[in-house]
Amino acid sequence: MTRAALLLIACAGSLCCAGCTYYVPATTVPVTQTVTQPANFDRSFNAALGAMQDQGITIQRSDASGGVIVGTRDNGTVTANLSRQADGSVRVAFSATDARDPDLIDRITRSYNARMGR
Repeated sequence: MTRAALLLIACAGSLCCAGCTYYVPATTVPVTQTVTQPANFDRSFNAALGAMQDQGITIQRSDASGGVIVGTRDNGTVTANLSRQADGSVRVAFSATDARDPDLIDRITRSYNARMGR
């Protein structure tokens, strides 16, 4: 009887444990989460230079230490000014004088953002 009782208790105990389920809560990361870090000045400068060239600008002057890129297209002058900000970011500003193409700055900006992976 003792052996049968022990066997019955063991079976009952294993059946009870098999019926219990423990769910571990899943940890999720939102898809919209992005990791931001300060922009690298050299990377930003090269992206601005490449973006201008992408849009057919002939580079006349490129001064990385001064943060200035000057080029021409269709008798107009296009300038990129880059400056380091106190928070570690890089400010990039494109401007055009006497440009015959009113969308040129927008296209340069889109090229720049694409080169920066934005």
